[in-house]
Formats: sequence, C-alpha cells, structure tokens
Amino acid sequence: MASFPLSLNEKLIARSRTVGELLAPTSPFDKKCGRENWTVAFAPDGSYFAWSQGHRIVKLVPWSQCLQNFLLHGTKNVANSVSTRLARQNSDGAQKNKPCEHIIDCGDIVWSLAFGSSVPEKQSRCVNIEWHRFKFGQDQLLLATGLNNGRIKIWDVYTGKLLLNLMDHTEVVRDLTFAPDGSLILVSASRDKTLRVWDLKDDGNMMKVLRGHQNWVYGCAFSPDSSLLCSVGASKAVFLWDMDKYSMIRKLEGHHNDVVACEFSPDGALLATASYDTRVYVWDPHIGVILMEFGHLFPPPTPIFAGGANDRWVRSVSFSHDGQHIASLADDKMVRFWRIDEEYPVQVAPLNNGLCCTFSTDGSVLAAGQDGSVYFWATPRQVSSLQHLCRMAIRRVMPTSQVKNLPIPSKVVEFLCYQI
Repeated sequence: MASFPLSLNEKLIARSRTVGELLAPTSPFDKKCGRENWTVAFAPDGSYFAWSQGHRIVKLVPWSQCLQNFLLHGTKNVANSVSTRLARQNSDGAQKNKPCEHIIDCGDIVWSLAFGSSVPEKQSRCVNIEWHRFKFGQDQLLLATGLNNGRIKIWDVYTGKLLLNLMDHTEVVRDLTFAPDGSLILVSASRDKTLRVWDLKDDGNMMKVLRGHQNWVYGCAFSPDSSLLCSVGASKAVFLWDMDKYSMIRKLEGHHNDVVACEFSPDGALLATASYDTRVYVWDPHIGVILMEFGHLFPPPTPIFAGGANDRWVRSVSFSHDGQHIASLADDKMVRFWRIDEEYPVQVAPLNNGLCCTFSTDGSVLAAGQDGSVYFWATPRQVSSLQHLCRMAIRRVMPTSQVKNLPIPSKVVEFLCYQI
C-alpha cells in the first residue's frame, strides 16, 4: 500500500473529535527534567482506566466516572483536583460495588501497566502446590506495574493495596501483558533481552524465561485465545511464541528498524506491529506474511536510512474491538485512525510528544499518553457488515491453514484470510 503524504492531512482527512483530557498536576522539577507517560490501560471489563503520570505515580480512576466528568465539566479534567476526586469507600464490599479512584506510588519510574482479571475455572498451572497466599475470586481485578529497577508490582485495583512484588528482571520492565483467558498468567518484556512468564494464581511464581531476543525487548501481546504471544524489540525483531509449549514458532521478517509495539486483532487473525522505520505492518501471524502496510512518511525511507528523516518514528499501535480499525501514534505529532481495507487514514488528531495509545474496551474511545497526561478521542464508528462479522466469528476458532483447506470458493478463502 502507498504511504500517505503528510502535507495533505488536513485537506483530505476528518479530524477526530476530542472527548476529554486528564491533566496531571505539574511540579517544579517536571519542567526541568520532563515527564514521560509510557503506558495507559483500560480494565478488561471497562470499569477502570490507569496511566503513569510520568514518574513513580500511577493513577487509577473509574472509567464511567471519567466520562461523566467530561460531559459535566467539559473536556478538561485535572487528574488530582479535589472537585473531581471520588470518595473512597471504607468497606471492601462497598469498594467492589462502587469503584473508587486510587493514586499508587510504585517506588520507582513506571514503564508499563497491565490489567488482569481472574476466572476461577482457570486453575494455576503449578500442580504441586496446594496452599496459596492469595485465592482469587471471580471478581478479582489486578493491576501490574513494570518498573525501572526491573521489579513488577501487583496491586488490588479495588483497594489500591500491594499484593505481590516480583523480582527477577535485571533491567527496565518495558511491557506487560496478561493472558486474556482469566488464568492470571502474566508476561513481562524487559531490556534485559528476556521475556518472563509469571503465574499470579501461584503467588507470582515465575514459570518460564523466554530467550531469543539479542537486544532490548520493547513490547509483547497475547492473542485473544491466549495460545500465541508476540514479542517485539530492537534490531527489527518480531517473534511469535507458542504459549502452551513456551517455544518460539517463527520470526517475522520485514521491518527495517526497531519494532516497539504490537497487538493482535480481536479475532486473532491479524497482528499489527509498529516500528521506528515509519511503518505499521499488518501480518497474518499464522503464515508470517505482511498483508498491509500503513506508512507515516512519504516517500518511505529506504532500508539504508531505515528511520527516515526523524520525527516520523511510530511509537504505538492499537487494534479496535470491531476488528476494522487501527490507531497509530507517531513522532510527527499526529494520531491516525486507519481502516484495514483502506490505504489512507480515515481520521487524524494532533498530539505532541505522544508515546502510547490504546482503545477503550468497547472501542468507542482512544486514549493516548503524553507528558504525564492523557487525551481521549472519539473513534471512527461504522456498522460492521455481516460478512466481516462472519469472518471474525470463523477466524476466532480457525487459523489460516485450516481456512485454506475449507471446501469453499477461492474468493471466500481470500476474504477469510484478509487478502481482499
């Protein structure tokens, strides 16, 4: 696909509507050393939103209350203002019934966040230990924070209390991801060139170390069925792992510079990766081929000058729940919304110094972090076709190899494999 000529953005593309802002208060030293928000996250059930305020502080807020405040007070919402702070509940029962906000001091610079929810049927994989310090119920909601010193701290979202302190990485924990199946399996990606698999239902026992990256690991993401893990890192690395066997399946070749973010589509049929080579690639992870390319620099840089003329590095990528839209965030001060079947963005929004973005659980809002604050935009809304909904239903249970063996017309196979 062709790269998009950036100078035509305002003329050809609709601007996304601003929903709201969460502005963190500044202190004198922030103005001297700056403040970077590397991570924002929505809880799986949409109940909470969390973000790093730039240093060691993480803010946890009920998402529904955020939306109400945006409607009542306009788009701006100072994150720590007394007027918008929710009353804390005293009893555990009240806290679980009525979400309340928490300000968490993690003790060191926060680089990564991830929410995890528990399903009782998913038992710990460690069968030899019968006694556990924590017994997670069905309504359990945890927040994992990855820190500059290599530690991972696990917090109870409802109470704001520290539950576990995981220590094994020797460098920055750059990204975290929970398995979507409710097993509370956590994977961490670190600058120490490893990924580590933790079982929180076994009191945070480290189950496995995944080795293969030769340089920093920037990001990781589970497939929707929790069977695959993608990890990305420096030196063009995109790896796929079998999470039942904890073994590498394949390396995806195609990027020309460091790969810094990745995410699977809701049906698991596609994988989006973002790179400093100014591109977002959409892959078929099951066969390792590039299906789409979304360029952020025109003309695209050659492999020799893989980073382009600076200010075009792609920092983050996120898949919407409808399976049709992708958001990307680049150093050119723009957020872009793409459709998987169109070569140009369908909407754009301005953002200086943005480093991370993610869609809300229902896909209606995109959150992006910048300088300790968060900005929210309404996402492109479109009623999905029956064809696309059927494709997603099929691809949730069938990898590409099985689809290609179905006794159906070749054009239908191409559609199911996102080739047309």
